Amino acid sequence: MLTLSKVLKLQIQNALESAFPEAASAARAAGKRLDPLIVPASKPEFGDFQINGALPLAKPLKQSPRQIATAIVEQLETNADFLNLCKPPVIAGPGFINLILKPSCLVNEISSRLIDKRLGVPSIPPKKKNGEISPVVIDFSSPNIAKEMHVGHLRSTIIGDSLARVFEFRGYEVLRLNHVGDWGTQFGMLITHLKEVAPEALSTPNAIDLGDLVAFYRQAKQRFDEDNSFQLASREEVVKLQSEDPIALKAWKLLCDQSRREFQKIYDRLNIDLTERGESFYNPFLRQVIEDLKVKKLLVLDDGAQCVFLEGMTGKEGKPLPMIVKKSDGGFNYATTDLAAIRYRFDASPKGDNALRLIYVTDAGQANHFAGVFQIAERANWVPNHARLEHVPFGLVQGEDGKKLKTRSGETVRLRDLLDEAIERAESDLRLRLKEEGRLESEDFIEHVSKTVGIAAVKYADLSQHRLTNYQFSFDRMLSLQGNTAPYLLYALVRIAGLARKGGMIDIAPDELQFNEPQEWSLIRELLKFDEVIVEVEEELLPNRLCTYLFELSQSFNRFYDQIPILKTDEPYRKSRLALCRLTADTLKTGMTLLGIPTLERM
Repeated sequence: MLTLSKVLKLQIQNALESAFPEAASAARAAGKRLDPLIVPASKPEFGDFQINGALPLAKPLKQSPRQIATAIVEQLETNADFLNLCKPPVIAGPGFINLILKPSCLVNEISSRLIDKRLGVPSIPPKKKNGEISPVVIDFSSPNIAKEMHVGHLRSTIIGDSLARVFEFRGYEVLRLNHVGDWGTQFGMLITHLKEVAPEALSTPNAIDLGDLVAFYRQAKQRFDEDNSFQLASREEVVKLQSEDPIALKAWKLLCDQSRREFQKIYDRLNIDLTERGESFYNPFLRQVIEDLKVKKLLVLDDGAQCVFLEGMTGKEGKPLPMIVKKSDGGFNYATTDLAAIRYRFDASPKGDNALRLIYVTDAGQANHFAGVFQIAERANWVPNHARLEHVPFGLVQGEDGKKLKTRSGETVRLRDLLDEAIERAESDLRLRLKEEGRLESEDFIEHVSKTVGIAAVKYADLSQHRLTNYQFSFDRMLSLQGNTAPYLLYALVRIAGLARKGGMIDIAPDELQFNEPQEWSLIRELLKFDEVIVEVEEELLPNRLCTYLFELSQSFNRFYDQIPILKTDEPYRKSRLALCRLTADTLKTGMTLLGIPTLERM
């Protein structure tokens, strides 16, 4: 109801200023306006909207909230345009004003949604800087080369993807970046070990696969920790790699390619699109970061290392914390690379990304690191005016014991194993349900539904949690047909698809729509909230808000479905109710697509 709420806000603003012209004039002179504080009603019994401005205005207007509310209502009751939209306002409590939309207004809003593929969500024009379209850059997933993706990568990957989908739906150009760990001292260790134990890999394609490579990494790390001569050889190999030695580069590329293929298998299963741009991409820009920080007089030499001391961030002794950007041995680190990335992404020249908004999706444990990096970028004036630089932190995935999710052997759960188990459990539940219902389905059907439900359940279980909180991973809970789960949402869609097969989703002219049951009006009001929720997710970067909305919409639809007849009722109510079913399906599908969650019409 974004458009409607804007119309109402303007009408109420005018009513407030008409009631208190002197205060309104003084506010305008100060470059402000009196704010009526119109918000969606907190409870259905309060109506559709509430005007809450009377209480905070009491002191500046020197009247009681009730007097202010009465004055506003008196103005609104003389406004014919307002009365076409709302029933007469009701003052409640000390001075709140409750607004209830007229049925004719709700029907008009629903009519417009039925012919709008965007379901009321406004599309913004492309944002431009210096004549070029400015993208929203989202940095997410970011696994490390030579390591398998684990459950810790799940949250970054699906939260980042869902945010990208919302921004794309709104009309932004989105650059989805996978900042993989493809550079650093660990590659000297890996290349040295590779040359010694698998030299054939440098001449024979696909001589090793990622399963071997993970064990291979552990072997190399153990040697690095225990063997001084291996450490020395590894450091020499790093120098060769940084000097672009052909053999070192070939080994590095082989390791990256092996990992990349395995990462892509996971991304394909999750239906995730990414543009890879690893740490190595920013190597040519590291020295310029140092030079620029010198020019801005931010660099300080401390114990041989070049640092920036952070403002407002102190260590145990109360002294400002240093962030090292060039080590005492002349090497660079993660902070240097992250600074180079920010500088490049906001760069408005043809060689940069010209970003409008830069969003990092990582675990909450990196909050201090990004706070420091962001501060340096701000102080170096790399963040343009009106651009936004944001960290989207998230909590841990825990087992049902409340501890960090691990395998029985104590290792981190591999992401591919987690997805496999989700699909296997979904298949087991499906086969049991089919047996209980006496239904016969093909193996292709069972495989398709199991994969869809398994992946949907894993994604939704994560996205439905507030990202800042830790959450307990439970297959039983996430695969349940009851509660705030993906199967519950999918089942609502399946019910609607069944109606479509039996009665068809008949198109109906707006002037034919008629509703007479409270369950219908409740569903209509839920459907009309979709546009506000999408804009809210865009602003606050919280996908769980969309999950909560879709769950509440499914609940409202199920009450509507269970409590009033749809196919076995007279016209025009039959067509009108089928129209609500179709709009519910469209809204659920669109919302779930924005979460990156697949849907079904039969399960």
